[in-house]
Amino acid sequence: MYLWSSNSIFVKKEIKVGIIVIVAIGVFIYGFNFLKGHNIFNPQRKLYAVYPKIEGLLEANPLMVNGYKVGQVNKIELVKRDTAYKVLVTFFLTSDVQIPKGSFAKVISSDLLGSKAVEIVFSKNDQFVADGDTLLPDMEEDLKKQVNRQIAPLQKKAEGLISSIDSVMQVVQQVMNANVRQNLITSFESIKNTIMTLERTTYKVDTLMSSEQRAIAAIIQKTNSIVTNIEKNNDKLSNVINNFSNISDSLAKANIKKTIEETNIALADANKILAQVNSGQGTIGKLIKNDSLYNNLNKSSEDLDKLLKDLRINPERYMHISVFGKKDRNKPKD
Repeated sequence: MYLWSSNSIFVKKEIKVGIIVIVAIGVFIYGFNFLKGHNIFNPQRKLYAVYPKIEGLLEANPLMVNGYKVGQVNKIELVKRDTAYKVLVTFFLTSDVQIPKGSFAKVISSDLLGSKAVEIVFSKNDQFVADGDTLLPDMEEDLKKQVNRQIAPLQKKAEGLISSIDSVMQVVQQVMNANVRQNLITSFESIKNTIMTLERTTYKVDTLMSSEQRAIAAIIQKTNSIVTNIEKNNDKLSNVINNFSNISDSLAKANIKKTIEETNIALADANKILAQVNSGQGTIGKLIKNDSLYNNLNKSSEDLDKLLKDLRINPERYMHISVFGKKDRNKPKD
């Protein structure tokens, strides 16, 4: 009885160990497949894509739609297609997502360290892929190529800038000789003297303003008084402005053009008369140009002067006043 009991206990232990080993093997197989992307408890669909190269894509890398994981890379193998070797990638699609036919399986960089993932880019097809269909391959530029593509224009600009700086420095070295440096020193000294002169002038102006503060205040006061008077006589100034406006309106209405034309005609006639006078034509011209008239007038003036002298000395020759009778005018004096 005791022996049977011992054997029974021993048999039970072996059964337990066997069960534990089987469970451990099952967990190991499940974990191994899970790490490889196989989930034996969930239905899975297989999709394929053929790439010319994979650029670091590994098994178990995620398969994503809009950044959400819907599956993973199951297997990567090298196949020969049309005398060229290509890479066949098998995907396990674990999520119940409908992928349109003609969609792209784009290999992208999932982080800055260069880890890869596959992003499904949907097409606009109304039909959906089935288990075992093949997606179109696509690849994103790796980080190095992207950086090079972004840096290449900057590098070109930097090289051009460095070349320009080098040319400028050569010109500066040629220009900045001893004479130029001496001229610059002289110019800076002149600028310094100018600034000092401005400071002295400013000081003098400040001193003048301080000393003439009362006079400036008086000028401001007078200016204010003038402005006040202008404000008080605003009506009179308005009348004066109105009068000027009326005068300007009258001048605008007057036929100034006709007056100027008539004046020009009169001046032209006067010029003709003066020309005739200068040429000796007419009475005035003869009087001006002929010397005989002057001589005759001069002679007449001398005769008149003699007559007046004689009239003053011998008035009786020209005036006879008799009280008692008429005398003989021709009788000479004793």
